[in-house]
Amino acid sequence: MSNLSSIKSVIKSTQKTKKITSAMELVAASKMAKTRKAMYQALPYAETMRRLVADIAASNPEVKHPFFQAHSEGEPIYFVISSDRGLCGALNTMLFKRLIEHMKQHNAHKLCLIGNKALQLFKRVGGEIVDYKRFLGDQPDSAEVASLMAQVVDLYLNKSVSNVYLVFNRFVNVMTQEPTVERILPIEPEVAEKTKWDYIYEPDSHTLMGEVAKRYLNAVVYGALLENIACEQSARMVAMKSATENAQSMIEEMNLAYNKARQAVITTELSEIIAGADAV
Repeated sequence: MSNLSSIKSVIKSTQKTKKITSAMELVAASKMAKTRKAMYQALPYAETMRRLVADIAASNPEVKHPFFQAHSEGEPIYFVISSDRGLCGALNTMLFKRLIEHMKQHNAHKLCLIGNKALQLFKRVGGEIVDYKRFLGDQPDSAEVASLMAQVVDLYLNKSVSNVYLVFNRFVNVMTQEPTVERILPIEPEVAEKTKWDYIYEPDSHTLMGEVAKRYLNAVVYGALLENIACEQSARMVAMKSATENAQSMIEEMNLAYNKARQAVITTELSEIIAGADAV
């Protein structure tokens, strides 16, 4: 009977776990839909800023702004975007693996972090953390991102770092997230389409180019943050779906084991009754 009680206890606890994972799956699906909507809404602004940077750079090739000039002074810095919480499969693990490989190749140590998981990792394994933000939520404030990016931009303009790499998970689809390491400074503007007009600048083109470039960088980083949140929610949804299915499979197996054990107990009791009757 003790075996039956232990099996029944496991079944009950697994059923409770299944309810939790099922609820988490639904919550993650809902949050993913909202984050994907926000991600797609941010794309037009980033794309417009990208075209504007390309147009200004093409119309003023004589203007040499530091944002567009490569230099070799200092080491690279990595702007890393991770999740704050776990239970999202191997999302952060694959991202950190790609990041650490890239850092070893470039002998780099400087980091600017968004996300509690990244902070925990580099506090443990080491690294020069310039600054960090965590627990920004599912609808992060762009001002928080801009304040971090301003510090990184200052380091680049002061030639304390040679390159700035953005590290995040790119959203491919619900089932696929791609760990990405992308250089964002110095800026390599796209080749602009030929136009028949020129711009009139107020103030001068050099100042305007710097301000537009800063807005462009902020838009790129904020878009990457939204994309990483969408990846986190989709990965969590898939992980919780898998956990729910595994729990259901375990419940079915335990129910079968319980029925077999119960049948064995009944058979034993019947055998004892029959044996006792024969003895009488």
